[in-house]
Amino acid sequence: MVSKTRERLIEVARQLFAYKGVENTTMNDIAAASEKGRRTIYTYFKNKREIYNAVVEQQSNQVIDRLREIVYSTEMTSVEKLRNYLFELFDIIHQSSPRQEGYKRLLMRDHKRITRIYRIAFDKERELFGELLRQGVESGEFDLAQASRLPALVSWLIGSAYTPPLDNPENDPEISAKLIRNLTDFVVTGITAAHTNHQ
Repeated sequence: MVSKTRERLIEVARQLFAYKGVENTTMNDIAAASEKGRRTIYTYFKNKREIYNAVVEQQSNQVIDRLREIVYSTEMTSVEKLRNYLFELFDIIHQSSPRQEGYKRLLMRDHKRITRIYRIAFDKERELFGELLRQGVESGEFDLAQASRLPALVSWLIGSAYTPPLDNPENDPEISAKLIRNLTDFVVTGITAAHTNHQ
């Protein structure tokens, strides 16, 4: 099937870009790894730049799809949605951050692609986050004043998440997971506690 072949090429390219870097990945590399001929690749993509753009678009769409499922879930309260949303957002970033020195060097080559994915997804993500906060205020679970402050705070936290904290210079996964839990608890407690105090 045509779409499956294209998806296979995009996935193979994504893996190669992550491990070798975009500059060091050739069309021949993609052809060999996907077990497709160069002619097949050129049926779907004019050049490596088009494959790169397809990889970025696909990954940004996956980020948004994961977050959209949470925001429009009918089985969670707004507090649960906020907690899951933040966990998901931080997890996406945590997955893209290096855990081993060799892997770190490889991923740093691909930092531009990762950054571009989030830039493309940013506007849609901001709309989804706004909708989540609106739902929480409307349901009476979130404090309106705190909800209006939260988008800027979360943007800052997301930006900071790319840099390992001083107490975790090696980006230890367990320490990172604890930090994510603490940040999420802090945000959720802040937006709900203020509302409780105002009642």
